[in-house]
Formats: sequence, C-alpha cells, structure tokens
Amino acid sequence: MSIFHGDPREWRIPEAIGSAVAIGTFDGVHRGHQSVLADLRETPGLVPAALTFDVHPLSLVAPEAAPGLLGTVDQRVEWLQEKGAEVVGVLPFGLVREWSPQAFVDVVLRDALNARVVAVGSDFRFGYGRKGDVSFLLGAADDAGFTVHELDLLGEESGKYSSTEIRRLLGAGDVIAAADMLGRPPTVRGPVVRGEGRGRQIGIPTANVATDPSVLLPAIGVYTGSVLFEGERNDAVVNVGRRPTFNGDGITVEAHLIDWDGDLYGRQLDVEFLHRLRGEVKFDGIESLVTQIRADIETARRLLTR
Repeated sequence: MSIFHGDPREWRIPEAIGSAVAIGTFDGVHRGHQSVLADLRETPGLVPAALTFDVHPLSLVAPEAAPGLLGTVDQRVEWLQEKGAEVVGVLPFGLVREWSPQAFVDVVLRDALNARVVAVGSDFRFGYGRKGDVSFLLGAADDAGFTVHELDLLGEESGKYSSTEIRRLLGAGDVIAAADMLGRPPTVRGPVVRGEGRGRQIGIPTANVATDPSVLLPAIGVYTGSVLFEGERNDAVVNVGRRPTFNGDGITVEAHLIDWDGDLYGRQLDVEFLHRLRGEVKFDGIESLVTQIRADIETARRLLTR
C-alpha cells in the first residue's frame, strides 16, 4: 500500500501500474464511499486508489459554511485503506485549488496516479475558480488516458448514505443510527492530557481526550463506548460536555475505562460511541454526581455485555 502526502508533483506510482481512482472529501468514509471503493477493487488489472484532501474544501472556500468533520485526516486514510484503497493520496487543497483544471488532470491524475478510471461525484469541482467539473474531465479523458465514472455516492448529500445526514444524527446524539450509516461506531481520536484530576479524587478516574477541534463531537451527554489504544479494547463510559457541576468551561471528552486502572497520559486513544445513556446534568454536589456516575457504569455494563 502507498500513502502520498504533500506536493503531488513528487508522487509517483509505477508507470506499468494503472489506477482506478475515486476523488472526494470522503468525510467519514461511510457506506456510500465504501460501495465505490468496493467497485474499484473489481476493476480488472488496476490498482484501487482514493484521492482526498488535507482539509475540507469549504474550510478555505467558505469557512463560515465548513462542517465539523467525521474524523481526522489520519483516520480517513486508515478507513480508506481498510475498505480497499491500495493507494491513498492526500492533496494539499490550498495548493491544488490554485492550479488550472488541466494542470490537475496532467499532474495528479495522469503523471502521479497513472489513472485509467476516474470516479467522481456529479457535483465535483476542481482547479482555480472551481472551473473544473465532470464535463471538463470527460473532455480531457481521451488525451489523459482515462475514462470517467460519474457517481452520486461521492457527494456530501447524495444517495442513501451521506456525511451531512451523519452529522445531523451525531448532533442529535443518535450514535446508533450514525453507526449504521458509517458501517462502524462514530469515533474520535486524541491524546490523553492532564485535567483537573477530579475523577481520581472521587474514585472514578477519567481520561481527558484532546480531540481535534475540526472534528464533530456527538451531542453533549453520557455514552457507553469502547476505548482503543495500543491494541487493547476497553469498555467505557464517556462524557461529552461542559462539566456544569464544576462550572466547567468548554466542551471536553472524558472516558472512564470500566475495570481498568493505569496511566494513560500521553497515549493516543480512539473513543467509540455506542449508546447514548442520558443528557448532561448539573448536580447539587459531589455525592449525587458520584451516585449517578456509578449508576451509569452499571447500565453500561449491562448494555456492553449483551
């Protein structure tokens, strides 16, 4: 497998190997995206490839409209590989948006990826001023040596599965429905950082996960989950919220690993959200908070052992 980052003028797959490449933001790599990748894997004699971007295009084109992402770039690359992309290219959007559409075709599709099949969404735009579109690709295809497949499943809102709908579900806290569209539980990733240590003081230690601010979190509340790190998987209760009992500032992700004890500081965790237990509550004091957290842990045990 090959992963390319940075300037695509420095990328190269062997000339003897042609690729079938899908281009898109691939936010979340949901089941619609997975279907496209499965089709590319069936293309005889070609290496399945995925071409994505280092940022969501709207974050530069129209920052006020940029959505929260469904995962980090690293997660997206991993998910693309898991679903069959043998070559993944992460384009620096700030660079290639300044290129002419023809330069994009020549440098990225022809020279770097040796594309023989190019799959894009019907609303795909590329190049300076967003002047490149499906019609441009169709016109450039013969000279560049590829055919074009126009697909609805690569769009943000197209088809049965959409990144936009998954964001709506996460905003409502419906992590079960979001997982059904993603084909896996919604997951956030980040290192464990030091918090105020209140969890350990009350006998229920938590890992404070510093998530990427560009990544969308589920609705504020308490969830059952799984925490993955260094090959281990642990059941957990996860709080996404402002810690109103302590007059907290900002939204944090705190995970209590059930029946696990140890030092997690500095380790990178993947936190999967499996069920929503309840909304966040401001308690009268520490005692009532501890009572509720212990009840949440017992509820999580029952749900996670089914």
